[in-house]
Amino acid sequence: MPRGIHSPSLLLTATAMCAGLYAVGCYVTAYIPSPWGFGQFRPAVIIPAFFAAIFGPLPAALGAAIGTLIADSIKHGQLYMGSLIAAVPGNFIGFYIFGYILKKKFNWARFITASLITLTVANLIVAFLYIFVFKVLYLQALNLPLEALIYLSIGLTIWWFATMLPFTLLVTPPLIRAAASAFPSVVPEEVRVHSLADDMPKVTFSLAMLIPGLFLLLIGLATSFTILGTYTVKFFGETTTSFIGLMYYLSGGALSFLGSATLARRVRHKT
Repeated sequence: MPRGIHSPSLLLTATAMCAGLYAVGCYVTAYIPSPWGFGQFRPAVIIPAFFAAIFGPLPAALGAAIGTLIADSIKHGQLYMGSLIAAVPGNFIGFYIFGYILKKKFNWARFITASLITLTVANLIVAFLYIFVFKVLYLQALNLPLEALIYLSIGLTIWWFATMLPFTLLVTPPLIRAAASAFPSVVPEEVRVHSLADDMPKVTFSLAMLIPGLFLLLIGLATSFTILGTYTVKFFGETTTSFIGLMYYLSGGALSFLGSATLARRVRHKT
């Protein structure tokens, strides 16, 4: 199937499926918070990423926006304004970008690029809207100076990026390949060809995890041994700072290990 000829009924069905699956996936991990005390662990981003690759930007964007609102509202027992203000626009914009990049032309290098851009942009939007608009303006709940609010927003962005990236890069491609094999009439031809050819650029794939991993390890060291840690303790306390540092070490170590292992496997195959 060439790009752009999915029927309206199929796109509507895909949107509903994306929203439902994403809502369930988000709720499963809804009670695993970030070290900052809010913002959750969300590997379910693989779901709208998958739908973006197969069905394009709009079903993925709408599905992600609706799904996150459903999950957050169920968790809080009411329509959750924090989700409506921050998570809905962030998810919509992020996964629209993801689908748009892949709709123009699909290959695995573009998939990696789309993943990095989407997780950066979407998480920045969610973090800054959640902290500045929901927490500060709407709830008037955070009595912190501007620089601490910016630091908190960037910290949330890094947490989400670091915990979402390995799932997006490692789990979504096999899902796309499985769909290309099982439902070839639904998967666009360009996606199907690249999926079945297994032409993932392994060096790019490895570096996409290794470089962020090393960066996170450096931030962890800075949190432990420089004024950055002192600053964090001043506004967020020693316990929170310890968890933040641990998060940087664990996520950075995991990404560095995965990237290095993939790169080493590539080198062995070439020799």
